[in-house]
Amino acid sequence: MDSSASTPQLLRRTNLRTVLDVLRSVPSVTGSDLIEATGLTRATVIAVCDDLIRRGWAREQESPRTAGQKGRPARRFEFNARAGYVLGLDVGLATVRVLAADLAGTVVGQTEVRFPRHGGTPEQRRAAVLAAASEAMTDAGITPSSVLCAAMGIAAQVTGQGTIAPGEELAPMFDLGLAKGFGDAGWPVLVENDAKLAALAERWRGAGTNESDLAVILAGERLGTGVIESGRLLHGARGRAGAMGGLELVDGVGNQDGIAKLARLWGSAALEAGHNGLIRELVGPGTDRASARYVFEAAAAGDAVAAGILDRIARRMARVLALVSTFFDPRLIVLGGAVAASATALLPVITEELGRYVPDPPRIAVSGLGEMLVPTGAVRLALDHVEAHMLELTPRPPA
Repeated sequence: MDSSASTPQLLRRTNLRTVLDVLRSVPSVTGSDLIEATGLTRATVIAVCDDLIRRGWAREQESPRTAGQKGRPARRFEFNARAGYVLGLDVGLATVRVLAADLAGTVVGQTEVRFPRHGGTPEQRRAAVLAAASEAMTDAGITPSSVLCAAMGIAAQVTGQGTIAPGEELAPMFDLGLAKGFGDAGWPVLVENDAKLAALAERWRGAGTNESDLAVILAGERLGTGVIESGRLLHGARGRAGAMGGLELVDGVGNQDGIAKLARLWGSAALEAGHNGLIRELVGPGTDRASARYVFEAAAAGDAVAAGILDRIARRMARVLALVSTFFDPRLIVLGGAVAASATALLPVITEELGRYVPDPPRIAVSGLGEMLVPTGAVRLALDHVEAHMLELTPRPPA
């Protein structure tokens, strides 16, 4: 291929990408702003902006004339965040949550659908996920033709190529043929491990904003970790970087049970052993099954047994965090998942214990993104895909 023939096309593409990157980073700019930011000539900047407007990725704002102004007002340009939309899905064992967002990452619609009891058959789960995506689009007032990409988080390890890692025990719960289901609508579908998406979410809009080295531990029912190192999400050779297998070898831990599950199990065990304090009052006399919420509430109200359970959980979690700190050396570890809001009560003991195991331990924080932690990370993954391929994509604004 004659390199000289492709040079003008390559230069034009580079200029489009350069200007587009600036437009995405600010509310609006003038031509002079773009010249200063990119180093391009005025003629090139205006030509590129006009090209982006024709393509649908940019818009020209109305520039009001000020009193006493001579000549035309300066042209002002902005990124067209409504040139298309993305979907972020969190497909769990019991629930699927979906966010619809524009290309600025603004959430415009969402929904939550529970799977049938005991998870349902693969066909039922697939139908529920497709229905949830449809409901989120309806809530956003958009159609499938406006979607540019969908990303999905699952509670299984995923390779760097977006396939479920070999040997995953829960693979049948998530290998639902969704790529074809969504692909019929013309969307690329990205699949990623839920803890890894949680790490993307925390770095984008959570406690780890702009932090280049962090780990996020989903610690609700089952422990799983997503790790970002030097700004890069780690996968490993088979997608298992951050997987918490092998905890049965760790003294004082023993398995992958998360905070919510431990609180429930140990709270129920206390009731079965005859505990008659605040946990019993909250649960009632008819059952010995305690919920994690009741254990945390009882501890906050001064119940000594509940406080002892939280102390045990915190000391156990400190050992898990020590492993993550030793292996990945993050500056920040964020606890997320089903009980993240309550896990603040564990931080003093975790922080004190961690200092015994790790020199110069990382900062510990609790996620504030709640149940939308994983779907927020899925939105970020979908946006990353759109931004990387924007010049090959065709905008899909809503009708």
